[in-house]
Amino acid sequence: MTEEKNDDEFRDPELAINRVYTGRGDTGKTNLVGGQKVEKSDLRIEAYGTVDELNAIVGAARQTIAERHSDDEQFQRLSEQLLHLQHQLFNLGSILATLPQDVGEQMPRVTDDDVEELEALIDEYNEDCPELRSFVLPGGTRLNVEMHLARTICRRAERKVVALTQTEEVDSRAVAFLNRLSDAFFVWSRWATFAADVDEVLWDPNA
Repeated sequence: MTEEKNDDEFRDPELAINRVYTGRGDTGKTNLVGGQKVEKSDLRIEAYGTVDELNAIVGAARQTIAERHSDDEQFQRLSEQLLHLQHQLFNLGSILATLPQDVGEQMPRVTDDDVEELEALIDEYNEDCPELRSFVLPGGTRLNVEMHLARTICRRAERKVVALTQTEEVDSRAVAFLNRLSDAFFVWSRWATFAADVDEVLWDPNA
């Protein structure tokens, strides 16, 4: 069943960041949301760290749109959707950084609605792309390449989360969201070339 969402479903952040460095991580350990100290090489840290990396490349893609497509409403709409996605990724990182016993009812997380929203976006943008008759290579436009980078980082994040599920309890929607999101990045990479009137770079095994 799809969850009901409202504007105040998740609680607002309750934190004050006064210092950038504390020195507490110099021993190679860090704290989870619940206060538990773990190694920085812990798989849970790897999982939400990779989601953080993904968020960064999505920000880079939005900056590319701002610098190269600022007068195009289609690209501006995509930028707004990517900004929404960045907030969703932060929500995902938040839940991954929390042990199941410390998850509160209003803690930020991805939901069934978020997964369905991605599916709708994939279908919508894919309609604007011609039929795919070959594998494609990253290239053609900067935004295309950034979408492919996002896709590959997203796949890595998915692998990290799947590995985490083999030893710890993880919200199943985390894997579903990342799986669907990597498909969205692939479609957005194709859409970016056609919206910019640029040819795709097709794989030629004999090139």
